[in-house]
Amino acid sequence: MARAIHTRGARKGQAFVAINCGAIPENLLESELFGHKKGAFTDANSDRRGLFEEADHGTLFLDEIGELPLNLQVKLLRALQEEQIRRLGDTRDVKVDVRIIAASHRDLAEETKAGRFREDLFYRINVLPIVIPPLRARREDINLLIDHFVTRNNARLGTELRGLTADARRLLLEYAWPGNVRELENTIERAMVLADGDLIDIGDLPERLREALDPVQMQLASGELSIKKTSAAIEEILIRRALQKTRGNRTRAAELLEISHRALLYKIKDYRITDL
Repeated sequence: MARAIHTRGARKGQAFVAINCGAIPENLLESELFGHKKGAFTDANSDRRGLFEEADHGTLFLDEIGELPLNLQVKLLRALQEEQIRRLGDTRDVKVDVRIIAASHRDLAEETKAGRFREDLFYRINVLPIVIPPLRARREDINLLIDHFVTRNNARLGTELRGLTADARRLLLEYAWPGNVRELENTIERAMVLADGDLIDIGDLPERLREALDPVQMQLASGELSIKKTSAAIEEILIRRALQKTRGNRTRAAELLEISHRALLYKIKDYRITDL
């Protein structure tokens, strides 16, 4: 989203610079953002521009800004308000013209109330908030993203996969994606590396995806069109659930299933359910 805003705006011809504020050690983050002068600290062997200067006249994307330490929040606020930064070890300020886009998986309003995020910085950056729903809430995007990642990875990995089987695609559409787009991207890349043929199949997908689905959903996602076979498979699943819930009490299980005790005994024998 941040890159889309940049490429469609007046600054599209300038630099787009991104940093994950939670992925860089605190002792290096200030230098990464604001730069440093030679000799400012050990191993500072030369002057170095920070990301604010790299993004001058362009866009600086501060991903996971909620992870920014409080002492750096003060310096970031100063940079935003005065539109100038000071490198570590320097005595002069440098004027910068940077558009800031910030993102966080945390609720920054709640973080502010808890004292973990500065209130003045929160109001400074909370000019135009954009709430991006999780991937599970916009499943219409999943197919588009799948095809995009397959095309991009084909070019990057030198593969020639045509896409996914219908069963594999259904499984991806059913999964909740707690890791959102990044998880989907990594899943597609992994599957493309493991795939034997020119299509990604269910067996190429991580086991956690298959385990996360309800057995009934798995059956419906299998692609089987026979009502007789699908009904039988779901019936067996429900019988096993009822027996599990009643700890093998067949009389009580029959009541939950709303069938006779005799019918249940017949079905247990028919489905060869022995692991009670």
